[in-house]
Amino acid sequence: AAMKQTKGLEGDKMSIIKFEFNPKVGIDNPALTLTEDMDGEGVGEPRFYLLTKDSTETFGFCLHEELGCQGHIIRQIELGGVAQRRGLQDGDRLLQVNGHFVDHMDHLRVVQKIKASGNQVLLVVLDGDSYETAKSLGRDLSQMLPDDIRPRLCHVTRDKSGFGFSVSCPEGTRGTFQLSVLQDGPADRAGVPPGCWLLELNGDSVKSYSHMQLTKKLKQSGNKVTLLVASSAVEEFYRLRGLRITAALADTSRLPFKVRELHLVKSPAGYGFLLKEDDCSSGGVGQFLWDVDVGLPAEQAGMKEGDRVLAVNGESIEGLDHEQTVHRIRAREDQVTLLVIDPAGDEFYHSVGFGGTLLL
Repeated sequence: AAMKQTKGLEGDKMSIIKFEFNPKVGIDNPALTLTEDMDGEGVGEPRFYLLTKDSTETFGFCLHEELGCQGHIIRQIELGGVAQRRGLQDGDRLLQVNGHFVDHMDHLRVVQKIKASGNQVLLVVLDGDSYETAKSLGRDLSQMLPDDIRPRLCHVTRDKSGFGFSVSCPEGTRGTFQLSVLQDGPADRAGVPPGCWLLELNGDSVKSYSHMQLTKKLKQSGNKVTLLVASSAVEEFYRLRGLRITAALADTSRLPFKVRELHLVKSPAGYGFLLKEDDCSSGGVGQFLWDVDVGLPAEQAGMKEGDRVLAVNGESIEGLDHEQTVHRIRAREDQVTLLVIDPAGDEFYHSVGFGGTLLL
């Protein structure tokens, strides 16, 4: 069959990572499959893989869309690369990226989601034969995946009564903290689930903290804290599969910081803004919006000076320089759609290890 390969994820030679056992988080090895067959119809279970690389490497596979075939197809698995070592197979169909169902998404958008994940991504795949069988049976593939398996990032602002949660820790242990949440208190309003487990505080892992150290860190946080938490069910789900929970996997819908989509239609006087390359809070370089003219399309669309551009016309600009970004903006003569984040949101997501591009 003829094949079309859009912007994919190209393989690279990888160094071998030793599997390690940790009694808290399980075994760092290929994810587990629950069963080989479901309902006797020849449809296997989805498989979960957490791929981790360093900043100079790739995940070691390409993602294809092919004429005559459905789905996002795993191809060109690099020999010895992360994908092969974790167990991805040629022909697997990609169902989820970091907890987001992607089978229905545009192919380029899915590739962007993987690239935006940085050095770690959680993939859920189904083998090719099972995928084709499920499609022929009219299965809703999203229903094959468990509900609500994402940890949460919650931003809690203290009131007169405090943060609205208390912490318990088994005597003599480190890093095992369960939260009791006061009903209708700040933590409850921020979306912290009752009885959940604390994994990170303000972007730092708590796995080595004693109860005293955690209490000190909370006091040093001032009036606001950001918690990465997981319910018992979510914690067990990842632990049984030997997968480590990170902020990149989190549900961020309850956070006060949001990216904004701006749709601009050019007027005779232009869009009414300037683009400037400058340093980001993360230490890298970004493209920022400045000199927003009153009454022109940019201001009317809600653009604010200092906003950083994350994507142009639905495509991430991560890794692009100033000239390349300008070219993207000018690609359509009379209109453009920008995904942007304000400085406070940009700094916040960097502080908790959750890059703004992950919100694409």
